[in-house]
Amino acid sequence: EFSPYHVALLRYGVASVALAVVALAKRLPLPAVKDLPAFLLLGFVGFTVYNIALNYGQVTVPAATSSFIVASAPIWMAIIAALFLGEKLKPFGWFGIILSFIGVGIIALGSVGGIKLNVRALAILGASMASALYSLGQKPLLKRYSPLQIVTYAIWCGTLLLMPFGGGVTEGIRNASLSTMLSIIYMGVFPGAIGYILWSMVLSRMPASKAGVFLYMIPVIALVISWLWIGEIPSLISALGGVLIVAGVITVNTAG
Repeated sequence: EFSPYHVALLRYGVASVALAVVALAKRLPLPAVKDLPAFLLLGFVGFTVYNIALNYGQVTVPAATSSFIVASAPIWMAIIAALFLGEKLKPFGWFGIILSFIGVGIIALGSVGGIKLNVRALAILGASMASALYSLGQKPLLKRYSPLQIVTYAIWCGTLLLMPFGGGVTEGIRNASLSTMLSIIYMGVFPGAIGYILWSMVLSRMPASKAGVFLYMIPVIALVISWLWIGEIPSLISALGGVLIVAGVITVNTAG
């Protein structure tokens, strides 16, 4: 009923309103002017790019399958940390990265009709990279702002940057079913606002590489929810790729 861009805008529009209510209740101060570019960049990468890429990919890629690809975010975090933050990876770490890339490749190339490139799966991989950049990018800001402040300001900025993609969204709202609108409200409040606040709280208390361990559960939870809610069951080749991705991530975070 909505385009991928409209879903992203509406979801974080709901999250922005919810966080505005919390910000007013808690009397959160506005961010320092010098930090506005950082929050704009954080919002652009973590919410604008991430959600457009993810929603575009999920048009045809099942939710459970896409969750396996998104679960590769700790791999990107490890690569970025190794290349730009001076953190060294052991041989097993690089083995885990290769294992995860093989898993992503299997999902991206596998299809019912044979082997062909799945561009939408690659878009979800881009969303995973954006998620990794968002997680690492907020670490310096956590020294000066609370998790609630960071998520609030980043979501506001990300939603603002999604507005140019909102053409026709009003008509879509008028024609949308009640169940669709309730789903968008749910996505905005729970995995949107509350989920990101909890994730920032975790990042404020432990290194990003260790926090990535919690992402292992996303594919499992997504698999159960998508099966119970919408009856989606991933194909055998998608499940194989997903297992390799998660195995690679675990290898990087435990032996790498």
